[in-house]
Amino acid sequence: MARELAENAAVDLEARLSEAAYRQGRSHKSRGLSYAGGAQGEERDIDPLDAWAIEMLEWTGSHASDDSELHDLKAYYITPCSDALLLFVAHHVKAYIGGDRATGVLKPDNCRLILPIAQNDTNSNNTDIYPDGCSDCKAFAHVECGMFPLGSSVETQVASAHHNIVAGISVAAYSDGLERVVQLLAANTMALFYNQHNRQFTWGLTFFSRIIHAYVFGPDDIWAPTEMDITSAGGRLAFISLLVDWSLSSVDRLGFDPSIRYVVGDIGSGPYLEIDVHEMDKSTGQVDKHTHYSKRCVGAADHLFGCHSRYFVASTSPERLDAPEFLIKDLWTISNSGSTNDTRESLVNTALQGVLDKSSKFGGRFLYSVGVGPVYISQGGTLVADSTDSSFKELLDISHSRQHKRMVFQWAGTMISAAANPSQVIIAIADAMTALNAAYVKCKIIHGNLSDRAIQFKKTADGINGVLGEFDYASFAGGRTVEAPEIMLFQPIRALDRRAIAVGLNLDDRTYAETQSKSLDDWECVLYIICVLGTFGINQEERARYPMGEPGYPPIKAWNSSNAFVASETKRSHMNSARRFYTNVAKKMNEEPLRQLAVDMHRVLFLRPECHGAMVSLERVDPLVLRDAYEDDIVVELLRVVEQHKKEALVTLRTTGSTTAVRAEQSAGTMKKRKRKVVSATSPTMTRSRARRSLSKV
Repeated sequence: MARELAENAAVDLEARLSEAAYRQGRSHKSRGLSYAGGAQGEERDIDPLDAWAIEMLEWTGSHASDDSELHDLKAYYITPCSDALLLFVAHHVKAYIGGDRATGVLKPDNCRLILPIAQNDTNSNNTDIYPDGCSDCKAFAHVECGMFPLGSSVETQVASAHHNIVAGISVAAYSDGLERVVQLLAANTMALFYNQHNRQFTWGLTFFSRIIHAYVFGPDDIWAPTEMDITSAGGRLAFISLLVDWSLSSVDRLGFDPSIRYVVGDIGSGPYLEIDVHEMDKSTGQVDKHTHYSKRCVGAADHLFGCHSRYFVASTSPERLDAPEFLIKDLWTISNSGSTNDTRESLVNTALQGVLDKSSKFGGRFLYSVGVGPVYISQGGTLVADSTDSSFKELLDISHSRQHKRMVFQWAGTMISAAANPSQVIIAIADAMTALNAAYVKCKIIHGNLSDRAIQFKKTADGINGVLGEFDYASFAGGRTVEAPEIMLFQPIRALDRRAIAVGLNLDDRTYAETQSKSLDDWECVLYIICVLGTFGINQEERARYPMGEPGYPPIKAWNSSNAFVASETKRSHMNSARRFYTNVAKKMNEEPLRQLAVDMHRVLFLRPECHGAMVSLERVDPLVLRDAYEDDIVVELLRVVEQHKKEALVTLRTTGSTTAVRAEQSAGTMKKRKRKVVSATSPTMTRSRARRSLSKV
């Protein structure tokens, strides 16, 4: 069916191009026509199909008598030509599906028109769900093509909702260079992943003068399966076939996740998402589906490659959209580590609930998963676990086999990445780390994946309390270490080194790379979280103004490198001394309370005389290995540091009385620096195990 439609459209195009070239000769009168069907003067009533063919004449080379006339095209002229070809194909699709030939064969509800979009910087019909803190800060900067109902008018769309975009299009002439065009496409594809919460993989097109490349962007790879020369009949047929396939195929072939669906909603509720969570009955093997409803994405997929983690706050009923009960985490985890996650999460939950939740001090300080497992999709009428092997089975050279997983956690109320002021961040971190230390002392649990989304806080009658969640990559001390998702920003140095070695990098046989994770690794993650929030903003609104990928920003942007070795070496350099830390990190932080906390934590973690620094040389043992011998002493000092800063944060909240006053006072630089008595990392302490247990006493 699709092949017949594509061939018919291609034959019609060739005939109209030949006729237009014959009539126009070499006069290039097409410059006075409107590719959407409107014209000037006596040609106003020209057939739209003929008008689009005339618009394409120079791009396709149909006007040229020999190769010497196939001169380079300006990039700005290619866009209306390519738009004309999209409209030409859409016209044929609409006519074909509406005709008698398609009756009973194609279901119009599963078909669509692929139309060009002139601009996409407005949410014109209010059907998008922007991530928290994002209005149009990630709007697209180039042209796109999107999917529209069959009843739509075949014309260039002025604007469209983001979730309708099928593919981004980057246009350039030869002088721009193909590499530059692909870089532009990749940058805008990252924005596509960010705004489309149900996108598993994306398509992209580059119009490089008269050569069209079609790309597929997956979690780890970019495939370029097709190159089409628009000057040849075969190249035009190939591109038409691709557009027809997009028009007639199921949405999952376009890269959309059928288990997350956009719902326009009514005026009262607005747009929301239906998110399916699957659970397998181990005794029967039957897969049950539970649908959750969400109107807030509190964490979007903000990287081009990787696990594409997305976070939604959701409820079990569309009537309770404004009172979410759960946090849903959707991600693509590497299969060889993800296969054990369900069991580990269950063991951690059991340990925490059995020991710490019975305590009046730590009860309610942990957020547990209430469901975790793979996402199931229908293939040939059979439910199968979604993975890159099933989704990309027609593509080759997949770097990693990934499993699509969805986890449901309890929801506290606010992530620290959405805090109103630094005081809330400090209180939440102090509470969460005190609870995590108790989990280590009592249950030997190491979190392994701390981030600004794992630490949350909830408002109570007494103020706010920090809580800790996302134990899906937790491990028990002395057990097998399972690496967290490959986002490098908050990962501890030794985890980055292990990852670098895993991909074949030789790090001078550093012995620490094979050691087990320590609780100090979790504290190191917290230091990085504080530094990032203090530098780029404590909530999404502020962080949107300081994108990590922009050039000329603070040195810690290298922590976000996709190269584990680069991220590790940068962190080692920044942490190696007080001077380097202040110059590269602390000095760039905009939040004074967070800066002071970071300086104190860095001193305790990295500047102890017996294991000073973070750099490795041939003459010295890795200081991070030496640091393990003083783990208990260091944790005692870190607990005292965060508790002291928490006390100051509580005083700040009480004295200012409002979030606005706090922010105004800090931005004006009027906060008085109070001297804090923090026990030095080298001062005498109690027996380290006894001291650590005393601070974690339940």
